[in-house]
Amino acid sequence: MTGIAVCVGTVSSIKHLWETKIKKARDDLQRQKELRDRASVGRLAHVWEDRITLARLKQKVVTEEGRIILRIEKEEWKTLPTALLQLANLQEWQLHRTGLQSIPRFIGSFMNLIVLDLSRNAIREIPKEIGQLTRLRELLLSYNRVKSIPEDLSACESLEKLELAVNRDLCELPIQLSRLKNLSHLDLSMNQYTAIPDAVISMPALEWLDMGVFHRMENLHTLWLQRNEIRFLPDSISKMTNLGTLVLSSNQLQDIPVCMENMVNLRFVNFRDNPLKLKVTLPRMVMSEEDEDDREMFGREFMQAYIQESKSRDTKINFKSVLNVAIEAVQEDSLGL
Repeated sequence: MTGIAVCVGTVSSIKHLWETKIKKARDDLQRQKELRDRASVGRLAHVWEDRITLARLKQKVVTEEGRIILRIEKEEWKTLPTALLQLANLQEWQLHRTGLQSIPRFIGSFMNLIVLDLSRNAIREIPKEIGQLTRLRELLLSYNRVKSIPEDLSACESLEKLELAVNRDLCELPIQLSRLKNLSHLDLSMNQYTAIPDAVISMPALEWLDMGVFHRMENLHTLWLQRNEIRFLPDSISKMTNLGTLVLSSNQLQDIPVCMENMVNLRFVNFRDNPLKLKVTLPRMVMSEEDEDDREMFGREFMQAYIQESKSRDTKINFKSVLNVAIEAVQEDSLGL
């Protein structure tokens, strides 16, 4: 009897073990099914969310002068969704005051971009993928929080205009940016620059430069900028109140700012070999041959004469404009009579 009892107990234990395993297997299958169902619901929800987002983005797309533009103003978009990749044919982004915190790394997929205008946001970093935009002509990132510029930007071979004003902590430019052979317009004003970066000096096509650094160079007394490609001088140069020597020979200057007239400490200046638009010659003076040799034909005296001629022409132009308006008014009155 005892042996039979042991046998029955063993069968009972085996049965219980199998029932437990079967139940566990069923529970596992049920959990997996629930997970799959949740995943399916999640994917479906994500798909619908992408579709809704894409629909919102499409509403922001306009076509102007044959160019496809994404324009968003004063709407919160702290990040840009991957759904944007469905609009890879965009040629211009204009996103202002959106609170955008970063440029997405998938920016490199927008190979048709010509203008990337993300000014007045909260962007802290420019991704290296920006270098894939070989057709990009304008990159506008003023009024953001960018702290550094990636050297990869030098691969944007079509870039003509770069604006980085008012990013506060920006103080350097990678020397590789000197490879931007088409860059003609550069705005670095209201940052932390205390000198003109080497990359800027080496930019072959640069025509317009705003650095706004001169107001922080009040103690500078000597500035040599000869044999470069400088095309204009900003009005802020007049804030360099202690400047005594300024050499700008062999550049591409076309004009001399009128504000330089008040730089009383400027004792020596050289504008020789610049294509200045006004032809000014100094009056002949009775002086010794030695004094004549010492007279700098493109120095301070020349600068003052140039500025006076410029002011005189501006006055004549303004007078002519006023006279034309007066004549037109008289003619209209006569017709009215």
